Amino acid sequence: MTARPRTALSGERLDVFCPSDGKAFASIAASGAEDVDRAAAAAARAFEGPWRKVSALERGRMLTRLSALVKKHAEELAALESRDTGKPARQGRADAAVTERYYEFYGGAADKLMGDQIPFLDGFTALTLREPHGVVAGIIPWNYPLQIGARVLGAALAMGNTLVLKPAEDASLTTIRIAELALEAGIPEGVVNVVTGLGATAGAALSRHGQVDYVTFTGSPMTGTAIQQAAAVNNRGVTMELGGKSPQIVFADADLVKALPVIVNAIIQNGGQTCSAGSRVLIEKKIYQPVAEALAHRFAQLTAGPHVADLDLGPMVNRRQAERVAAMIAAAKEAGIPILAEGKIAPDAPSGGYYVAPALFGSVDPMAAIAQEEVFGPVLSLLPFDDEDDAIRIANSTEFGLVAGVWTADGGRQHRVAKAVRAGQVWVNSYGAGGGVELPFGGFKKSGHGREKGLEALYDMSATKTIVFNHG
Repeated sequence: MTARPRTALSGERLDVFCPSDGKAFASIAASGAEDVDRAAAAAARAFEGPWRKVSALERGRMLTRLSALVKKHAEELAALESRDTGKPARQGRADAAVTERYYEFYGGAADKLMGDQIPFLDGFTALTLREPHGVVAGIIPWNYPLQIGARVLGAALAMGNTLVLKPAEDASLTTIRIAELALEAGIPEGVVNVVTGLGATAGAALSRHGQVDYVTFTGSPMTGTAIQQAAAVNNRGVTMELGGKSPQIVFADADLVKALPVIVNAIIQNGGQTCSAGSRVLIEKKIYQPVAEALAHRFAQLTAGPHVADLDLGPMVNRRQAERVAAMIAAAKEAGIPILAEGKIAPDAPSGGYYVAPALFGSVDPMAAIAQEEVFGPVLSLLPFDDEDDAIRIANSTEFGLVAGVWTADGGRQHRVAKAVRAGQVWVNSYGAGGGVELPFGGFKKSGHGREKGLEALYDMSATKTIVFNHG
């Protein structure tokens, strides 16, 4: 379907459930392959039509107008995002604010990415241009649909692509609303298209579609592999952001007053359902006990509840995710890993909601499942280390490499550890501040490849064309 809402050709729809109470409150079109055909064809027509002649300056102005509309409708978007995903109300508002910033950033960046003149043979002039791929497929996860949709849409349109967005079936509503606002901002119909429905049908059809020229995906490594295989049938490029098991490394000289609240927030934000969640805390042995006790005290006070209550964290996005996280907590306990503290679920939380109490595990073996696998829930593992080399070894011991945090006052150590850790982003005496709109984001190893955010995303959303003039 294009940005003007349409029903699926089959007429089928999917219920939308609020994670806070488990009740259906809306429905979305259950798109199939034919609907993907329609959306991809609309995007292809738009790309080959007048959109190709729209200047970078004007594309930027459209995105800037979209930013202003997001600001105007911020409360509406925040409330919808919060209800659809279950995240606390204040996090919904923060997501809306960062979304506004994405469109502002890419609106300003649209006419700033330039080609080069390359020194070449005498009598020749060689130039490079950055050109759009064409139709970009953006497959958006359920944890941050507003933000992740914005970083895909903003970068894709800034470079002159057209777009088909496939939001997750668990959280599609704000993506649909943004597509409507894009029309209001003056972005031509057919440039931004949305197909909703199941990943196994609509998502799979979009990944392998012959009219799609580039695919970007955020989600699990398993699904990412399937999408890359589907895109490879047409030899299409991909950007993959596939999760993490991000370490925060705390040395004995760290400022714990600053570090501890950031460490806790980095795992409970969005209920731990964040690719960049700081899910492992590596603590120098000489301070392990006091840090563990301080974190246990904080964890014991955490409360999960409905999104409208605006507590420390909300529910998991669906029942399947809640059961998965609960099963990983139970398995860690059965394996004999010490649990240092557990938060609680608010006594008035609706019984049908998908709640999991935060859990803190201590003295975790670096090779334990809870320290190796992405839980994607409010579960934090504490791992003691001996020295700098040991910390780096443990930090790099997983299959992932997305984000890391380093807490130390030693300037030399800051540089050594930041360079040695295999992660796409490393934060020193901070972690994930301000949404990171300007900062390239992506991973090493199983965390994926390619980069989103910042100016770097514009390179992924375009291709280099070389032009050589022979003028004698």
